[in-house]
Amino acid sequence: MPILAPLILASASPRRADLLRAAGIPFDVRAANVDETPREGERPGAYVERLAVEKANAVAAAVPDQPVLAADTAVVIEGRILGKPIDAADAARMLRLLSGRRHEVVTGVCLLTPAPRGADHEQRVSVSTTGVWFAPLDPDELAWYVATGEPLDKAGGYAIQGYASRFVTAIEGSYSNVVGLPVSVVYRLCREAGIQVS
Repeated sequence: MPILAPLILASASPRRADLLRAAGIPFDVRAANVDETPREGERPGAYVERLAVEKANAVAAAVPDQPVLAADTAVVIEGRILGKPIDAADAARMLRLLSGRRHEVVTGVCLLTPAPRGADHEQRVSVSTTGVWFAPLDPDELAWYVATGEPLDKAGGYAIQGYASRFVTAIEGSYSNVVGLPVSVVYRLCREAGIQVS
């Protein structure tokens, strides 16, 4: 028997909500609150996968009969994880690292679906990586962009769907992954789980 949407999106991110809405995937929001500090020596893929699983499980206990979707995104350069900037100076530091170079955006996705007879949720997990190339940023461009305020709540200090689109010269992989949710992966996981999303 198919599982009926809506999904429960374990995220307060308006960008993830916009992506699901644009793809016609019905959802409700129930944000998760977990510690996003990387563990010592944790590799980027393992880090985003762990956080996606933790977010999904944090919400699933409250909605045992509904499918739960969670994700976590990190910007990675030279193996270093760039989270959300703590302030404008930190955003500028991150953007200087990205300027004129290639980096990766890595997103972990976790889909939990209700299991029969009171068992734990069934778990499906995927990690997606997209390569992103930035044009060189001169000091005036960098200062202007930081002053817009856009970088302050974004992993890596930029939003590809916003003002920063003018600095992105190429991507390799999923665009929606860079925004924060690889929609094709979500759709595939839903189909594998027997979730009707349309």
